[in-house]
Amino acid sequence: MQQQVITSSGNEKLTLDYVLKLLLEDGLITEEQRTQFAGLHESDNKKTHPLITLSNLDWHSSCEPSFPLTLERLTQWLAEKTRIPYVRIDPLKIDVNKVTSLVSQAYATNLKILPLEIDSKELTVANCEPFFDSWVQELSRIVNLRIKCVLVNPKDVERYLVEFYGISQSILGAVIDSDESRSKLQNFEQLIEVGKMGEPDANDQHIVSIVDWLLQFAFEQRASDIHLEPRREKGKIRFRIDGMLHQVHEFPIILMGAISSRLKSLGRMDVTDRRRPQDGRIKTKTPSGDEVEMRLSTMPTAFGEKLVIRIFNPEMLYKSFTDLGFGAHEIKTWEHMTHNPHGIILVTGPTGSGKTTTLYSALRQLARPDNNICTIEDPIEMVDEQLNQMQVQQNIGVDFATGVRTLLRQDPDIIMIGEIRDFETADIAIQAALTGHLVLSSLHTNDAPSAITRLIDIGIQPFLINASVLGILAQRLIRTLCPHCKQATTLNKDAWIKLTAPPKLKVPNNCFKAVGCDECKHTGYLGRIGIYEILPMNPELQKMVSDNTNINSIRAAALKQGMRSLRISGAQKIAEGLTTLEEIFSVIPDDMDKV
Repeated sequence: MQQQVITSSGNEKLTLDYVLKLLLEDGLITEEQRTQFAGLHESDNKKTHPLITLSNLDWHSSCEPSFPLTLERLTQWLAEKTRIPYVRIDPLKIDVNKVTSLVSQAYATNLKILPLEIDSKELTVANCEPFFDSWVQELSRIVNLRIKCVLVNPKDVERYLVEFYGISQSILGAVIDSDESRSKLQNFEQLIEVGKMGEPDANDQHIVSIVDWLLQFAFEQRASDIHLEPRREKGKIRFRIDGMLHQVHEFPIILMGAISSRLKSLGRMDVTDRRRPQDGRIKTKTPSGDEVEMRLSTMPTAFGEKLVIRIFNPEMLYKSFTDLGFGAHEIKTWEHMTHNPHGIILVTGPTGSGKTTTLYSALRQLARPDNNICTIEDPIEMVDEQLNQMQVQQNIGVDFATGVRTLLRQDPDIIMIGEIRDFETADIAIQAALTGHLVLSSLHTNDAPSAITRLIDIGIQPFLINASVLGILAQRLIRTLCPHCKQATTLNKDAWIKLTAPPKLKVPNNCFKAVGCDECKHTGYLGRIGIYEILPMNPELQKMVSDNTNINSIRAAALKQGMRSLRISGAQKIAEGLTTLEEIFSVIPDDMDKV
């Protein structure tokens, strides 16, 4: 489709009729569609950008192949038409304090422009009106920099004008308030400088706004963790997204204590105690209305109190095992184990490998009116009304072992123990499994066979393991390729053989590589999925469990009987076009689970 390029005329704003005319010229809409809206009075939509009006119609292009005329697609089309660079705003990559300090909010709001990036010679400014550029020379003189205009989604301009300048004003207001407070106190006694008296109040409206923005921003960016890290001069905010940490913002160090105090207050923690680690939780709603659980953990550091917020998405509880990444073989084996009336099932893997999600998904699947499911956790990570959940409280003597003893007196059918850490907890868990209860728990080991030796190491007798353990699931989380930008590629055969031998699997024909685009923040990956290794215990394996158990022998026997290792599970995800060799090798060492 050949497009006619049009250029800026100086001081005009887009009209609906003009945009319809251009779309018709490019064959994206029909004459009938244009006629339908050609008579629409501009006065009726003078406050709405023409691209927003058209995107709300849910039209599809009339050319082949047809595609939806979304706001983002229309913006890209207009950028190509006007030869203005198109940009998808990524707030994670914008130094908000820097750009908003250069152009005032009143000036930017009046012109509906948004400063995005600055260097020694050039200021990049986002605009959604390609023919309205009379302000460029004026702004260039004001900031003494060359202006580079880029075209962006008009909704993003409206949204981030409010968001960027709002957060900047809140930061500035909080700093000014704290400076005034500190100044007044210094007049009373100069030595107050060495204390914390100048710190803003946690309930100050500016601090409340900053915290609200921080949480909302984390939800929008699909963050699983928020890190608030005090440093000598600045406080850093980082988000973990799809397993990777991203720098988000820097706050003046004077604000970090107040932000942490506000979050601690929301989490019902002791705001005055900054010397000891604390744990708390917050339950709130995302901008879309979904409830989320957040777990807070503080740690005193050299520069102040570090705070980490783990965000738990309740939607994960409603996902099927297929959506979590289980293959047909894993689902069949897992269901066989969980349908036993008694015994113990262990889920293993490092921190952040998805063990909690797997356990909760299993419990939700097992939750029926005729089942009494009780849990003991440290802490309760996701509250579910179908479960009877109890939290470890070491300060009053309630540990895992004590909690399990309590649960056993509650007539349970199924027990979930958050984590087996020591002999006492492991012993009471096995006793519960031997007395007619189905027990699910997690354990920190690298793979499934290692869980057996781990139990022996902490003092469990081999015959008790044989009598109680139904099976072991090891897992990892891997990033999945971004569907918007992944590209077909030829797989490295040597690396494939290294991953899959033994056994040697056929090199798949359809493989993809990570590229990177605006949708995935130029990482090439979007979202995560699990890879799994299930070891069901059977008589042959039970014979091999002894005080001198050899992990390699158990692993070899399990593989011979059909266990699919983490490497093979990862290889299957590659063959399905979901991930890459590089991603699998990043979570599974070369020598792991090889016999």
